[in-house]
Amino acid sequence: MKSGIPKYKSISKEIIQKIESGEFQPGDKVPSENELIDMYEVSNTTARKSLLEVELEGWAKRIKGKGTFVLNRSEDRHITRVLGPFHAVKESFNENLIREGFTPRNVVLEKTILDDGISSNINNHHYIIKGPVLKIHRLRYADDILLKDEVRYISLTLCPKINMHDLDNRSLISMYENIYDLQLKNVERTLGNTIIYPLDQKYYFENEIPMAVFVLDGAIFCNDGEIVEMEQSYYRGDKYKFSIVAKPQFSINKN
Repeated sequence: MKSGIPKYKSISKEIIQKIESGEFQPGDKVPSENELIDMYEVSNTTARKSLLEVELEGWAKRIKGKGTFVLNRSEDRHITRVLGPFHAVKESFNENLIREGFTPRNVVLEKTILDDGISSNINNHHYIIKGPVLKIHRLRYADDILLKDEVRYISLTLCPKINMHDLDNRSLISMYENIYDLQLKNVERTLGNTIIYPLDQKYYFENEIPMAVFVLDGAIFCNDGEIVEMEQSYYRGDKYKFSIVAKPQFSINKN
């Protein structure tokens, strides 16, 4: 006991304080039972009750077999995504939403093979994926709100018959690495913006007033500079925030 407060209560309070301070962000995994046992030198029962308390208070959600994750409790329910570190690209869109407490849903509008390939301008460079290329056009929802209008182009030369797999419930990145044994080297992205007007048939957001959207163009490189995937996606500007993470390069003064 500490000041008459049960140990599990004081541990859960510390976890909640870290969530409130922003140390733990929506979608982040909070310490596991074993980690809490080591950190606080408590029993597994106390550690379990601590995590349950955080969940009961509405700050986190336990996902069986994966852990306990911070829920998105922000008033405007903005979703923050990180641009910069390669590990962020590897995370599944659906899994990210589930960890934050949303229910994801995907609607496939188009799934076709482009024999002639595809090209795109990214970071002022003109990139090409030679055919055949799989084109997937999907609408990505969270709790029945359309968040993202996404088009991806995947090299069928590097990923033969990937169109035969379930592409909705798996991370494409994990498939490139684990099924096709590709060594992913780099990702390049550009982030812009545009205004979508009501009744514009090019888009699917069904907005009744002009709406700002983020436009993300990207390419994923593997092996000897070959491109395995290109993307062009539109993100709702009123639902997304993007965080930029970059490591500075330091020069050494030899004088």
